[in-house]
Amino acid sequence: MIYGYARCSTADQSLDGQLAELKAAGCERIWSEKISGAKLDRRALTALLKAVGPGDLVIVTRLDRLARSVRDLLNTLASISEAGAGFMSIADRWADTSSAHGKLMITILGGLAEFERSLILARTGEGRRRAMANGVRFGRKPKLTRHQIAEAIARREAGESLTDIGRSYNVSHSTISRLNGDHR
Repeated sequence: MIYGYARCSTADQSLDGQLAELKAAGCERIWSEKISGAKLDRRALTALLKAVGPGDLVIVTRLDRLARSVRDLLNTLASISEAGAGFMSIADRWADTSSAHGKLMITILGGLAEFERSLILARTGEGRRRAMANGVRFGRKPKLTRHQIAEAIARREAGESLTDIGRSYNVSHSTISRLNGDHR
């Protein structure tokens, strides 16, 4: 049986192109999901690996749809191989586990995909650091203004209950208990 696997990273992305390519390649059953390739717990991929058996073929549109790290790629391909099945990538025709060259190239490309992910993480980290240096704040908007924080701290220090203070600002007592003097 010919199985297909399609994946994209976010809900905003579409699987339509991958699904059409896999159907055109002759896939009889296709598993798809919207989840980061960096996540190891991918339900559709796990289900596919349980279903695959001797003589089956697993197809992806591109190798990076299957894995982002060498370890993940090699573990997934080992699972497919142990089940007696083969693997190939439509865009990367050389990625065919039935040949020694294909096995070598898959290992190399998996390393490149992991390297690319490291570069992306480094670039986004640098961008965050620059943004933070320029005063950009990340995360949720604070529930209280600076003035409210100062007022709530003063009320707390005066002995008023956390619950009463929280109610007056429409926040939980936990929010009030976590307040400290170095508010932004």
